Amino acid sequence: MKKILIILNLFLFTQLWSQETLTTAQWQEDLRFLQNTIHKDYSFLFVKTTKENFDIEVETLYNDIPNLQEHEIIVGMSRLVSLFKYGHTYISFHQKPFEFSQFPFNLYEFNDGIYIQGTHKNYPEAVGAKVVAVEGKPISEVLKAIEPTVEVENSQYFKAYGINNIRYPEVLHAQKVTKTLQNKITLTLEKGGKVFTQSFTALPKGETVPTHRGYVYQKDNWLDARDQSTTPLYLQQLDKVYFSEYLAKEKAMYVRHSRIADEAEESTKDFYARVFNEIETNGTEKLIIDLRLNGGGNNYLNKDVIKGLIKAEKINKIGKLFVIIGKRTFSACQNLVNEIDNYTNVIFVGEPTAENINFWGDNRPVTLPNSAINISLSYLWWQDKPALENADWIAPSIPVTMSFDEYANNQDPVLEAALTFNVQDFKPKPMDYIVSLYLSGQAQKLAEELPKMIQDPLYAFCDFETELITLGNILLQSSRTPQIQASIQVFSMILELFPNSANAYKYLGESYIATGETQKAKEVLKKAISLDSDGEIGKVAAALLSEIVN
Repeated sequence: MKKILIILNLFLFTQLWSQETLTTAQWQEDLRFLQNTIHKDYSFLFVKTTKENFDIEVETLYNDIPNLQEHEIIVGMSRLVSLFKYGHTYISFHQKPFEFSQFPFNLYEFNDGIYIQGTHKNYPEAVGAKVVAVEGKPISEVLKAIEPTVEVENSQYFKAYGINNIRYPEVLHAQKVTKTLQNKITLTLEKGGKVFTQSFTALPKGETVPTHRGYVYQKDNWLDARDQSTTPLYLQQLDKVYFSEYLAKEKAMYVRHSRIADEAEESTKDFYARVFNEIETNGTEKLIIDLRLNGGGNNYLNKDVIKGLIKAEKINKIGKLFVIIGKRTFSACQNLVNEIDNYTNVIFVGEPTAENINFWGDNRPVTLPNSAINISLSYLWWQDKPALENADWIAPSIPVTMSFDEYANNQDPVLEAALTFNVQDFKPKPMDYIVSLYLSGQAQKLAEELPKMIQDPLYAFCDFETELITLGNILLQSSRTPQIQASIQVFSMILELFPNSANAYKYLGESYIATGETQKAKEVLKKAISLDSDGEIGKVAAALLSEIVN
């Protein structure tokens, strides 16, 4: 009887599996459904890629499907939705019955390389090691291979959220890092001056690496590379959405806010009301809000934070208010950062954010008809700043990164930079200052101040060339003669400061074309071509030159 039951169970299992296995035609039908749905209902996502490019990639995958395994098809679909380059538009690899496996390590990118920040206790030698290669391929080559599978909003997003696609055996195979789908992987590691190899076996299906805010914490079967004898402020009480601590020695109030959400015991509104009340009644001279681990949430909760900061006259001054940002600052937290930037005298410290300033967010699932796989597609446009001010990210005015040794030894150079920064004449928004000098007609002061600021290491975070070109282009695009004449002045000034700027020469050529000064346009366009003969700027300049010559 027992044998009969076993045989019956095996038969039923086989039947269920055969029902889950899709045919080539079914996968191709799913792909067409995705393609048509995006064109019909989500065409607004075609910003960073074109409809034509998307369709070319769809056809390539469609034709490849007969020769692909299921995981390769799913990774192929992830490459398609990743073309849009919005962090909320993606395909999850944790969907039954197509759930991917994971290797038992967590990678983290520090300023001196990519390290195994945490791993299973079965691999104690690997924790804290720098990753040199994966399956004999240099880590840089492997990262380049997996990047197309990640919904990269910008390079910071990839560093924070994307590099751990290396954990998926299915991704490594689909992206040709490995020749076959395998449940073991060998990494070349470096630790303590010694280079060695370590093989990892994938976790059982359904088990994942237990990360929180991007880190594995030392608990149960998992190891953390960080010295466990103490914990820096930014990693304390991560079970809480937010907490505050007054640092008496520095006369600074520190707030770590790691999610845009309300605590059950104390709402965001009440928490910040309490913090601002403490600031008013004690000797606080600085407020530091740490958002480096904040991946978003409900951005409707941001309003009370902003209102409180605006009203806090004691602290809403340059040199008094610091906000720490980083490569995990994303989604609704990007909205918070944008609004803090708009309405306060903040100085940002740390690394650029993981989100575009304005972005498509708030996804909803599109379910494929045969596989039932959910594709998350963004449908809401969030714009906190004018379109002309959109950028890849909010950049810090005080750029600070962390090395692996600093992490391992519980140092926090980012917080330290905020606590010790005290330059009275610092301009956290240098371009605003430059524009104010220009608009007020202080030409002489502008001529003196701008070159000094460009050379000052305090303003290394500001790409003056790009920012000035953007300013000149705004004037040029107005199509009004006085503004176009002003753009010529701006582009000419840029070329005095950056004489090898092909882009400035190209835009100056456009300005001369707009004013009818053809000969001058020819001269500067030829200069742009010579400086960027093989690049896109040179091609555009050549096309413009061809139009006015003919």
